[in-house]
Order: sequence, then structure tokens, then C-alpha cells
Amino acid sequence: MAMPPVLQNEGAWIAIGVSLVFVIAALVMHRVVVKILKDPPGDPSAGLTHPEEKRSHHE
Repeated sequence: MAMPPVLQNEGAWIAIGVSLVFVIAALVMHRVVVKILKDPPGDPSAGLTHPEEKRSHHE
């Protein structure tokens, strides 16, 4: 079975590869954003605190 003529071009494979990289990056970013939005604010498991919280503990 021969490949279609459009896939015999090297540029087509580069475009497909770049598109796949963008799709994978978008999926990873989506998972990160959903995880951040689902965590309650100030959750100690996140390892991040707001600057106001740091100031109030040190005064």
C-alpha cells in the first residue's frame, strides 16, 4: 500500500510532528490548570502560600 502523495513530502511530516507536540503540550497544560483549580486555596499539599499568609506568620 503506497502512501498518499501529500505524505511523501518531508514538510508534511514536520508539520504533523509539530502539531503533535502542540497537542501534547495543550493536554499537559489542561491537566495542570484543572488540578490547580480543583485544589482548595491555601492547600498545604500544593507547597505554595500567599504572600499575605507569610507576612502574618512572621509578625
